[in-house]
Amino acid sequence: MITLWHNPRCSKSRQTLGLIEQAKVDVTIRRYMDDAPTKAELSAASKALGLRPIDMMRTGEAKFKELNLSKTSSNDDLLRAMAEFPVLIERPIAFKGTAAIIGRPPEAIKPLLAGGASR
Repeated sequence: MITLWHNPRCSKSRQTLGLIEQAKVDVTIRRYMDDAPTKAELSAASKALGLRPIDMMRTGEAKFKELNLSKTSSNDDLLRAMAEFPVLIERPIAFKGTAAIIGRPPEAIKPLLAGGASR
């Protein structure tokens, strides 16, 4: 079972979902723009990804600049911003067990489809 933080308006997210469906893997879709993850869920996602919060953010979004965020902002501030403004979350993120992978490019999720992950 894969859980996908999905934005149907994003082509990479749609392509990632297509790969999961092609592989005939059960998927639970979370439309994170409508059902924003909590700060705790984002912190857990950061750990599962093996990435710092800044590395799972869309730093080119206008909201990032509007909030005066930067690569030197505290992890707490970054997590809080993503929880409040989910547009800042890089997409899509696929979760399986304790592993997670950002689907950029969509093919990056293939280790999850194969039954394992590199972490």
